[in-house]
Amino acid sequence: MNNPITRPLARRAAITRMAAATAAAALPLLTAPAQAHTDKPHAPKTGPVVKEQKDWGIAGDAKSAKRSIEVGMADNMRFTPERIEVRQGETVKFVVRNTGKVMHEFVIGTKAENAKHAEMMVKHPNMEHDEPYMAHVPPGKTGEIVWTFNRAGQFEFACLIAGHYQGGMVGTIMVAPAGKA
Repeated sequence: MNNPITRPLARRAAITRMAAATAAAALPLLTAPAQAHTDKPHAPKTGPVVKEQKDWGIAGDAKSAKRSIEVGMADNMRFTPERIEVRQGETVKFVVRNTGKVMHEFVIGTKAENAKHAEMMVKHPNMEHDEPYMAHVPPGKTGEIVWTFNRAGQFEFACLIAGHYQGGMVGTIMVAPAGKA
């Protein structure tokens, strides 16, 4: 191995073997199917909810929720109710029930944010995500979101599964400024 002519060849062979071993180890990760938008639910959340301020509010604490709003999701690509009114500063617990036979989700956001995300979902239908403003609900099941609406304005809730948003599965959340209802 100390031969100056064979040393570079031995080194190149070792690097090639290492690269092949790394690629072989990574292959199962690249070929594993994503489970986000199949009929399998997301893994249960562990640990505290990440509270990140969004244009439409921030994740809330369940003990702060003074009101619970039930929302139905169905295979006719509609939510019931389609319009929800809250006050700025209010923390709401949404109980979302999927009465259909296919997976649905309840995602709170701005119209622009939901439209952008829905477009991404069409291109990448198996994209995985698990944010505190999203509930991914299998058929016949119920999900929950606790959200604090600390900004006034008009926002959306939508199902962003490929084709559902485009089929009209969208609702409106009106957040009245504090002191007005």
